[in-house]
Amino acid sequence: MKVEVDVPKCVAAGQCVLLAPDVFDQRDADGMVVLLDDTPAPELHDSVREAALVCPAAAIRLAES
Repeated sequence: MKVEVDVPKCVAAGQCVLLAPDVFDQRDADGMVVLLDDTPAPELHDSVREAALVCPAAAIRLAES
């Protein structure tokens, strides 16, 4: 799995951080998404998929390998 985020689309809701904190974080200044790991381990894939699904701005894109 390859993860990409479109930071300008982010609305700083933080759902991705709650669901996959090993993969996503938020900037302190404005709450925008920070991608910590663009190729997460297989055991994190389900939580990353869920984070992408619930992102209110659809700012997370996944490429399954």
